[in-house]
Amino acid sequence: MSDTSAPKRPPELAVRIVTALGLIAMALAAIMFGGLLFWLLAVALGMVMMAEWADLVSASPNHKRLALYALVVPLAIMAPTVGAGPGFVAVGLIGAAFFFVGATTKRAWLSWGIVYVAIPILSLLLIRQQKDIGLVYTLWTLALVWACDIGAYFAGRMIGGPKLAPVVSPNKTWAGLVGGMIAATLFAVAMHYGYGLGKAAVLATPFLAVLAQCGDLFESWLKRRAGAKDSGTLFPGHGGVLDRLDGVVPVAPAAALLVVVLPKLFGLS
Repeated sequence: MSDTSAPKRPPELAVRIVTALGLIAMALAAIMFGGLLFWLLAVALGMVMMAEWADLVSASPNHKRLALYALVVPLAIMAPTVGAGPGFVAVGLIGAAFFFVGATTKRAWLSWGIVYVAIPILSLLLIRQQKDIGLVYTLWTLALVWACDIGAYFAGRMIGGPKLAPVVSPNKTWAGLVGGMIAATLFAVAMHYGYGLGKAAVLATPFLAVLAQCGDLFESWLKRRAGAKDSGTLFPGHGGVLDRLDGVVPVAPAAALLVVVLPKLFGLS
């Protein structure tokens, strides 16, 4: 008798790993080439993030389109070589887009999405354009979040224990937080010895790993508020773009502050 049972679906972990490897490969290629390619990837992901944010805050289709149109302006000006690049002009346009969306739609949460999406993109582009160190420090900024996610996932699964924030995210544990911090720090130490990552960046890594977890918790709270399991369905096994980049959102500005802003303020660059 022939087997008429439905084909088995691939295990969730396998799907997550394959998708994650593909995303990492795409990100590494954009980081390596930098310039317009890195900007194009950042803009494409940023527009999807804004669309997902609008859905999570229950924006109407018209308000969603308006927010996307407003976000295009600061993202476009950040383009290297053909635009003003990531700088004060872009910061001003982000602020203008924020106030424009808020004043036009009367939706404060929707307007905050402009800041939530644009500031991390500005920060990453700013880090990447730094001469000599841009490649290494951009990789550090993104990969410490990846390492933190991996460490937190496996530590939480293997150790378990007390929940970190059971009301917001029932699956997250204190063991996962510590595991993520350790994994991110070990990665930073490896980059220090292998690629010359500065000691200040290594020392800052565990704190940035905590920030990454805070970003994850905030997005979990936003989804719970909206009654949604994932921010989207773009990435199999991972949900939407917001689900994948929630840790990068707070880490990127903090890394830019450490790498770009503070050295210039104190005359160290």
